[in-house]
Amino acid sequence: MTRYAVGLPNVGQFADPHALVELAVTAEEHGWNGVFIWDHVLYHDPEWGVANPVVVASAIAARTSRIRLGVLMTALPRRRAHVVARETATLDVLSGGRLVFGAGIGSMDAEYAAFGEDPDLRVRGRRLDESLGRLAAYWSGEPVPAAGGQTVRMLPTPVQRPRVPVWCAGRWPNRPGFRRAARWDGVVATFAGAGRTVPVPVPDFAEAVRFVAAERGSLDGFDVALEGWSEPATAAATVGPYVDAGLTWWIEAMGWWRGGVPAARDRIQAGPPRG
Repeated sequence: MTRYAVGLPNVGQFADPHALVELAVTAEEHGWNGVFIWDHVLYHDPEWGVANPVVVASAIAARTSRIRLGVLMTALPRRRAHVVARETATLDVLSGGRLVFGAGIGSMDAEYAAFGEDPDLRVRGRRLDESLGRLAAYWSGEPVPAAGGQTVRMLPTPVQRPRVPVWCAGRWPNRPGFRRAARWDGVVATFAGAGRTVPVPVPDFAEAVRFVAAERGSLDGFDVALEGWSEPATAAATVGPYVDAGLTWWIEAMGWWRGGVPAARDRIQAGPPRG
């Protein structure tokens, strides 16, 4: 079954946490299945505000009861895994088990370099893999080796078992992100030169899905998400070919480029592209 989510930036005019929570509540009221927030601490325009996505997701969890929620994509290499484990376990409990954990290396080198972190992509990839392993271990509630020969046990655990679903980002035609995603629970597929404003070619999307399927051996129990832009009158026709190619989550991309918060509200109120 295909599900439909709203993707919301956390920068610029979308840095207003009140507006983000309002849009999320509207999404639940109008039949959407999820709301996902961007993760940034800086943005390209230094004059733009930036909202903390975990705080916003927590407020959304407290104001909704049905929709899936999460941060797509958490730049985990610039975060401490034990702090993220506490945040996400708490958020999963607060939401009653509705959290999706999106993981990526981040799209802006400056968000690493400006704070003394190594922006090298290979370093970020290695740190992402290490941090995901630690995160899953912390979520288990079992003793985990720590510094100085100690062990730590982090309770409470998330509501969802065996863990919060982990979706990893991949940027096709590069393969590493897709290989990483195949080891977890889902992929958020992005494509060079296409995405939020330029439609992703369906054959490219289908090729990426086939690659992940071959890496896993099966797509059973695995989610494939794609961010894009649809208009209410033609939404089903826009999304349908991707569904046929293996899409399980369509993420309707909202942003300043398509009219800002007022336009996002109007598109959300029109409902998801179910036909």
